Amino acid sequence: MAAVLAPPDSQSRTATGTPPADGTDRRRRTGLSARRRRALLWFVVLAGPNIGLLVVFVYRPLVESFYLSTMQWNLGSPVARFVGLGNYVEWFTSPATAQVVTTTLVFTVATVGGALVLGLGLALLLDRRLPGRDLARTVAFAPYVLSGYAVGILWLFIFDPRYGLMSTVLAWFGASSPQWYTAEPWPLVMIIIVYLWKNLGYVALIYLAGLQSVPQDLRDAAALDGAGPARTLRSIVLPLLTPTTFFLLITMMLASLQSFDIIRSMTQGGPVGSTTTLMYQIYQEGFVNGRAGYASAGATVLFLVLLAVTALQLRYVERKVHYS
Repeated sequence: MAAVLAPPDSQSRTATGTPPADGTDRRRRTGLSARRRRALLWFVVLAGPNIGLLVVFVYRPLVESFYLSTMQWNLGSPVARFVGLGNYVEWFTSPATAQVVTTTLVFTVATVGGALVLGLGLALLLDRRLPGRDLARTVAFAPYVLSGYAVGILWLFIFDPRYGLMSTVLAWFGASSPQWYTAEPWPLVMIIIVYLWKNLGYVALIYLAGLQSVPQDLRDAAALDGAGPARTLRSIVLPLLTPTTFFLLITMMLASLQSFDIIRSMTQGGPVGSTTTLMYQIYQEGFVNGRAGYASAGATVLFLVLLAVTALQLRYVERKVHYS
């Protein structure tokens, strides 16, 4: 009796276990696939040129650099000889490698750490309601958009031990100017100061944007609870700025490890290699000494270092980031 009273579509569903075939699901699937095809088409139209440029100008040279690092090839020579890992063995066993790595590490730690600390302090100052604040922000950010080579040439005159502005200022306090160009460690200190001056405005601008996103209600509540400016900064502002700090830590570290123009214009890696970083060594070996294979091995090492630093930061440092 139940089978007689059941509607026909229910009988067919009971008998076969599937709903009856009609045009509704087919039209729905057709419409969905058409939307997917349109989305894929728009993706190819909009992202395709960018992907193509990345493949041609980033990934293809990267693969070719890996290949060249296994060859002994002088730049411009028609003959290249396969040496396998010989360039890497030479790089890791070279007496100059220890100094290059030490210089790169000191330069990176000093420029990244100094930029974050000084940039945060400048951002806190520029966040206050002061006369001429907008002009001060513009002046602070201006060096970042200047050419690094031009900045280096300008600061060479400032650091001149005899006629430079730095020697004049030091003379006001009864101090003599160090030999910035020739006596270690002053050449490295000099390029660190110039690099910090050039990039300080960028770091301060990013931190300033982060400070303006901190809710004023939290600051007012902390003030009502009796928290002073230092306690408010430590307990409220700095934790809310951790996403900004994390972003700056990655970008500034990658930029410092690849810094070239200021070193090239001011010291050219000297004296006696005291300011030769890994990036500058790659240029010197490849385009000055003509050892393209050896330079490609150094470039591969630098790429792996950048990859490892970024991965470690994403893996461990990001755990300390508080996203609101």
